[in-house]
Amino acid sequence: MAHHPLRQPVHYLFVLPAVLVALVLWVSLESDDVGRAGQRILPWLLACLGAGLALMYNQVRTLCLLLLVALAFAVLHQDLGHYLRDGRVAALTPLRFHAISTWLPLLFAIHALWPERGRRRQDLLLRATISGVAVAVFILLAAQQPQGMHDLLSNRHFPWLPSDWNALAQLPAMLFLLATVALGWQAWRQPRPLHTAMLLALLCLWWMLPRIFLQPVLLPALSVAALLLMLAATLQESFHMAFGDELTGLPGRRAFNETLKRATGTYSIAMIDVDHFKKFNDTHGHDTGDDVLKLVASRLSRVGDGGRAFRYGGEEFAVVFLDRPASACVDAVEALRQGIEQSRMQLRDRSTRSRDDTLGQQQRGRGGGGAVVQVTVSIGLADSRVDPRPAGVVKAADRALYAAKQEGRNRVCAHGGQRVLAVRGSHAQTASR
Repeated sequence: MAHHPLRQPVHYLFVLPAVLVALVLWVSLESDDVGRAGQRILPWLLACLGAGLALMYNQVRTLCLLLLVALAFAVLHQDLGHYLRDGRVAALTPLRFHAISTWLPLLFAIHALWPERGRRRQDLLLRATISGVAVAVFILLAAQQPQGMHDLLSNRHFPWLPSDWNALAQLPAMLFLLATVALGWQAWRQPRPLHTAMLLALLCLWWMLPRIFLQPVLLPALSVAALLLMLAATLQESFHMAFGDELTGLPGRRAFNETLKRATGTYSIAMIDVDHFKKFNDTHGHDTGDDVLKLVASRLSRVGDGGRAFRYGGEEFAVVFLDRPASACVDAVEALRQGIEQSRMQLRDRSTRSRDDTLGQQQRGRGGGGAVVQVTVSIGLADSRVDPRPAGVVKAADRALYAAKQEGRNRVCAHGGQRVLAVRGSHAQTASR
């Protein structure tokens, strides 16, 4: 559990812009400013920007949540503006407030937990139809019996629940609590920035609602924060999809190329290839091959001397050392080779593999009753002194990698044969067997 994504600070990068903008609005706005029509612009700008990105990346769920928050803000801002101008609430403000407090967590949880189907038009139509019909029926009933509906939402009491545990009425508070538990479970079981952002956005809305008439600045500040959380998380996930490798979690080939474009001065590149991977993959299966790549990637991610690891493609990886010549990187690269060689992985017995895909995926990485194997890698190392072009340095490192393969694998070769380090392990079944 130590490597769970929720424990990694990089998972929460999307929180920073939301916190900063919310703090700026909190400090700069006065209560009298909140009721002005111009304050409606920023949340809708963010919602429209996020909606455009969501449509580009086929994120219908995010689109619906952004529009839901923006619509709730618009209704609450109108009632809050009336209160700030006239010093009293409008006749229907209590009913609208309790209706939003009830429907917001319910619809938020429905759309957040509703998985994407990959068919944008049909998914959007179905979500809009279900949400629209439910809200339309409620509005019709509320129009017929406004006082009765208000009493149902605000005066519903559960004798087994403490009456003062939350500032909202009991029914909306219970819905917020249930929605928070459900989204928290989703964020834990499927750790993605967007899932965490949806949970944090819901908590912002829950904390905001009972306080907006006491502290009006909370309405724009926390509404914008909720929108920015989901917008920034969508951008973070899109960046990871473009520059990261989904299987290993390392930065991918595009990130590697971008790093080399910005590299200046002397730098070194180590190209790493898993020995006999194709034979190993054919013998033990693709699932086990994926586990091997994850194991190698986990060791590469902890490389020392300021190196940064990348998934180059297939069973090949790369490590870039900025501002360091090859001679200064040999010890770190050799430590990588030794660390991978000393790792052991127990294969799973295929007969114990569950036929259920979900259970089978959960069993990955837990070992099994199969043989214990040892994985080794060959490494080629070169620096920018061999060629001023990054592509030339990569080719030089590839030639050194080829030399390491030719000389018996499980070793480090520097470009030009300046230094060779090799100790081939044989204490356990190797990947070549």
